Amino acid sequence: MDKSPTTEEQKPVGGPPPGEHQGVAKGKVSLLRHKLSEKAKAEPKFRFYALYDRIYRRDVLWAGWQKVRANGGGPGVDGVSIEAIEKTAGGEEALIEGLHQELKTKSYRPRAVKRVSIEKPDGRKRPLGIPVVRDRVVQAACLLILEPIFEADFEECSYGFRPERNAHQALAEIRGHLERGYQAVYDADLRGYFDSIPHGKLMACLRMRIADRSVLELIGMWLKAPVVEPRKGGGGGTPWGKRNRQGTPQGGVISPLLSNLYLHWFDKVFHRQGGPAQWAKAKLVRYADDFVVLARYQGKELVGWIEAKIEGWLGLAINRDKTRVVELSQAGAELNFLGYLFRYDRDRMGGEHRYLNVTTSKKALKRERERLRERINHRVCFKPLPQLIEELNRHLKGWANYFSYGYPRTGMRQINRYVRERLTQHVRRRSQRPFRPPEGVSYYEQFKRMGLVYL
Repeated sequence: MDKSPTTEEQKPVGGPPPGEHQGVAKGKVSLLRHKLSEKAKAEPKFRFYALYDRIYRRDVLWAGWQKVRANGGGPGVDGVSIEAIEKTAGGEEALIEGLHQELKTKSYRPRAVKRVSIEKPDGRKRPLGIPVVRDRVVQAACLLILEPIFEADFEECSYGFRPERNAHQALAEIRGHLERGYQAVYDADLRGYFDSIPHGKLMACLRMRIADRSVLELIGMWLKAPVVEPRKGGGGGTPWGKRNRQGTPQGGVISPLLSNLYLHWFDKVFHRQGGPAQWAKAKLVRYADDFVVLARYQGKELVGWIEAKIEGWLGLAINRDKTRVVELSQAGAELNFLGYLFRYDRDRMGGEHRYLNVTTSKKALKRERERLRERINHRVCFKPLPQLIEELNRHLKGWANYFSYGYPRTGMRQINRYVRERLTQHVRRRSQRPFRPPEGVSYYEQFKRMGLVYL
């Protein structure tokens, strides 16, 4: 008999909770997630079969809406933004009630996904799929229910897109393994991972824990939602778009969980009896679809096992041009991971001892300079200088927060110098209102007086 949350907890509360009731609703959702997690931990092979009615609970949908609103983001193919929903008659209350009824009566159908592209560090384009806001809310509600179940199963080596886990923890794990002598590293690169996950195998992974057919059908609809490619020169694109046959598009709220779930099975077989964690004493560190395998020696058997599981078993593609084996024990060898560079350098005091230098990679610094160049451009930026500095401060603080791990001082100094040089050029070339500091004050000193941060 199912010992998961009781039927009383499944009852929808009497409407979207406004004002002071939001805290109560949040507490109920947190309690529900806690009980699902405890059930999943206590019974690793239990399959949950009563989850769909929890997803369309009004308080769960309301919590999903709050997550979507906090994350922001633009509209989907329908052009309806978060702000537009808040301003319509009934606002978010009407949205929640409408979704509750559609899900309850099983008349809910997801809209097409808008395809957009962002530039990758190497100049290629990374495709994103942006669902409409209403679909993002339902996906967020589904995530709230499914996440605690699968989190109970995920391995410790996985750090990407998980609660209370981050990139710095993954970097610290790699650093620890390297310092303990695991300096032969298989640095993997998967080609188009999010767009190449086989739907059939992904659904099989879901069925290992989820027996509720309505939930599986809901996720299946999102996976197969048509993709609308924008027309050249603007416009809404093909009315129905191209229906997905594989992949879970980046940009969907539930996509990170699904992508983690699929590669979780690589993590699992890696560590089980007969996997390389046992016979090669190898270490695996994964952040979403980026992963490294560290060992004292990378032989053909270990490399062959990794590639057979990724390509033969999971049906994914390894980018051979970017995947490589790095021997960090060799002079000059470098490992790039999540924008950081790992390299053994000579003692700065002139000694023979080598230390493990962990710093911002050259690619990450180049990418940051390109972003700053776009922001500080006298041809397209006509903002008042105080406003521009305020926006730069927010951006720089966020960048510095991520790249604060290891030994970041050299990279920070490069960015500081670049910002001040670029900003000086910008204010000198502005045609409408060229800026000059007070007599006897340098540009750098004036920027500092105006509050420009120094990393």
